[in-house]
Amino acid sequence: MTPMRKVLWLCARYELTLAVRSRWLQVFAVVFGALSLAVASAGYVLSGGHGLQDFSRTAVSLVQIVLLLTPLAALVFGGLALTPERGGAELLYSQPVSRGAILIGRAIGVWLALTAAQLVGFGAAGSVVQWQSGAGGALQYLAVAAGASVVTAIFVGLAALLAALWPARRTRVLAAALVVWFVASVAFDLIALGAASLLRSGSASRLLITATFLNPIDAARTGVLLLIDGTAAFGAASLALLRFTGGPGATAAWIAAALLLWLVAPIAAALRVVSRADV
Repeated sequence: MTPMRKVLWLCARYELTLAVRSRWLQVFAVVFGALSLAVASAGYVLSGGHGLQDFSRTAVSLVQIVLLLTPLAALVFGGLALTPERGGAELLYSQPVSRGAILIGRAIGVWLALTAAQLVGFGAAGSVVQWQSGAGGALQYLAVAAGASVVTAIFVGLAALLAALWPARRTRVLAAALVVWFVASVAFDLIALGAASLLRSGSASRLLITATFLNPIDAARTGVLLLIDGTAAFGAASLALLRFTGGPGATAAWIAAALLLWLVAPIAAALRVVSRADV
């Protein structure tokens, strides 16, 4: 193992150990599993039936709540974990190793901890669903879990950027994290819809489709729903999306490129800030 990999692994293991011992992470895992079970049972209750939904129906029902909850958890937990205590930044970055390796390693540890908590929740709910309804649609359920992990990585990167911008200022980092979550989860879509309402039909459709690729939550939601339901995921909107991008393969490439950009850009910006910080 190269020295860089050793540093990354040590920092990731350190952060993962601290996170696993955190009661907040344990509570998140329990709440996530409970919500997954509640969503699995809610569909048939609303339709007058009883029992648990199968994996396919559960996956579709879970997408919205997963993509609302996981960014919030990643931003808040990541921001608090990656922001050093007062005086801690000086001690941390005075070590004879790369600042970038320390930051990336710690971010990986936080991501692994949050992903593990999510997998506990998905696994617990999935075991009950399989016991009650069989394994049909399990791949769609796994697609939601994979989407949650990708979104978690993106927002842990954003949390690392916030922590780099305001070292030793956890209150400010937490406030900024909540603002970022609100903008990405709620305000961005409202602004895009408001702007589209002022345009003609064709221009409005192009604006909304472009906005989908600009927001990591929307991009992940679109990708997961297309994996679950194919071109029928959004009805006529699916056809407009495919025409805009040039087909299913091109759509997948656009979504992958958007998510990859959101994975890389915040961490790259955080590395630049940390490398220039006077600590």
